[in-house]
Amino acid sequence: MTYRDSPQPLLPKTKPPLVPGAPDIYPCHSLVHGKIEQGYDTLAAQLAGRLMVLIDGYAGLLWEDLRGRLLAEGLDARFIATSDCLKPAAEIERILTPFLGDDDPLFGKRFTDELEDFFDASAMARAKAEAAGQPSIIYGIGAFLFGDGFRVYIDLPKNEAQYRSRAGVYRNIGADAVAEPKAQYKRMYFVDWVLLNRHKAAFVARIDCFVDGQDPAGPSHIAGDAARATFSQLARSAFRPRPWFEPGAWGGQWLMRNMPGLAQAVPNYAWSFEMIAPENGIILEHNGALLELSCDWLQYHDNRAVLGDYATYFKQEFPIRFDFLDTIEGGNLSLQCHPRPDFIRQHFGERFTQDETYYIVAADDAKVYLGFQAGIDPVAFRAQLERSQAQGSPVDVERFVRRHEAKAGDLFLIPHGAVHCAGAGTLVLEISATPYIFTFKIYDWLRLGLDGAPRPLNLERAFANLDFSLQGGAADALVSKPRLLQTEANCQIEQLPTHARHFYNIQRLTLHRAIDCDTKGSPQLLMVVAGGAVELGAGARRMRCQFAETYVVPAACGRFTLRALDAVPATIIRAYLRAEWFSRAENQWLGREA
Repeated sequence: MTYRDSPQPLLPKTKPPLVPGAPDIYPCHSLVHGKIEQGYDTLAAQLAGRLMVLIDGYAGLLWEDLRGRLLAEGLDARFIATSDCLKPAAEIERILTPFLGDDDPLFGKRFTDELEDFFDASAMARAKAEAAGQPSIIYGIGAFLFGDGFRVYIDLPKNEAQYRSRAGVYRNIGADAVAEPKAQYKRMYFVDWVLLNRHKAAFVARIDCFVDGQDPAGPSHIAGDAARATFSQLARSAFRPRPWFEPGAWGGQWLMRNMPGLAQAVPNYAWSFEMIAPENGIILEHNGALLELSCDWLQYHDNRAVLGDYATYFKQEFPIRFDFLDTIEGGNLSLQCHPRPDFIRQHFGERFTQDETYYIVAADDAKVYLGFQAGIDPVAFRAQLERSQAQGSPVDVERFVRRHEAKAGDLFLIPHGAVHCAGAGTLVLEISATPYIFTFKIYDWLRLGLDGAPRPLNLERAFANLDFSLQGGAADALVSKPRLLQTEANCQIEQLPTHARHFYNIQRLTLHRAIDCDTKGSPQLLMVVAGGAVELGAGARRMRCQFAETYVVPAACGRFTLRALDAVPATIIRAYLRAEWFSRAENQWLGREA
């Protein structure tokens, strides 16, 4: 059965050997206690003899394949599918119309109802009655809503959900047919993942068995109390998410060459998703066996440990993301902007917006387009963009948009509304607020996407959000000017000032020996962007941090240490939440909505 469309290998069952000095694309974390079991025989043994088993899980799982494999293990129970209790697809479509109802191929609005609203109450009652008094397994999305029993949750990494969508086996919740992948992704982002994440959060403390469902032929699983104990330790020490990688129209070759283990049967890699909490996973390990669960379980389990003083503001959403944009031997990104806070709340249902920065890790004769030229004429700019869209004519970008030379170590500030574009020849560490799909493309250099079709432009939305005050000198001020905070034999610390609209701070540490740090109530994101390896000591964990690897230190860790392991100094980027931003009156909307 072809159930995924991706050249990337599945997560291996056991930890592969590391390439010395290179980033590890399968970072793992040892269990606090318990063990990882693999295979349907061991999973069936967990379920055998129980009167009621509830097997819930994420969208994209192959539920009937699962049922067949468990039956093949000899389970003596009545199987009842939750899909038989869903409302008709047409009724579910009507429920979704306010959120997905227009013809926009990319954007919708976050779903605000609950998973229960997709189910027919009378059908659920009949299923419960059928299960009563005999060994039964209720399986499928929403199974936990059917009562009490031994609860099994089958998780699926979101990159694997997208690979299954491309293979034509993913079906959105309540849909009666398989849609094309872009339409499915829109519904995933605004409906499926929103619903299922709320559902996961409600039951995290009551799950008896967690299952990694990305390999249908061989699931890995762990007892619920062992998973939660490990979540608790990670939420008070440190962890590294598993990165994942995607090609793109403008992608480059740096990631291809420097990340051992990546599939080579792609034209390029445009992105490395290093820490985007809604999409990354965390790999757990015991005696070499691996199991992956989604990163957001940590916030669902103990958001106050992870987010500290900011849990009230962000609830269970991790607020900062790290990812790589690779244009080395590639092309320019699209010219684009991101929405204003009121726009993203009103139109898309997000609570905060996509304020970004670009930290240049490597550059080869590179540039960044950012901010407008002094005296820009917005009418003339739009007219040239519309003419380009209609006629396929090139746009004289530098007539309207400021070009900045880019070198390793530069930080470019991209608040909402700022026109921007990373040029060819850069490896960018994108440090941003977590929302990650709200890019309004203005101009895409007349190229096609990897699918051979033009990528959609968003002129109307862009011009509703572009900030034309960011021109001339104000555009030049979007290049951060480092400020030295501390210099001593052990470590030099520089503040890389961010824009007034950014709710996070960025520091650069040049580490020669060792330094003690403190989270001060904020989660920390760390990456070694140059030089040698570093030991991160946080809570109960000691972790070796290589160049180009991302690490998270939750707020509850408190004090942590960084120690240089090589003769070559290590350069570390550190991002954390900015306390003074949250105290300003104009930003209190975030607190009020929490």
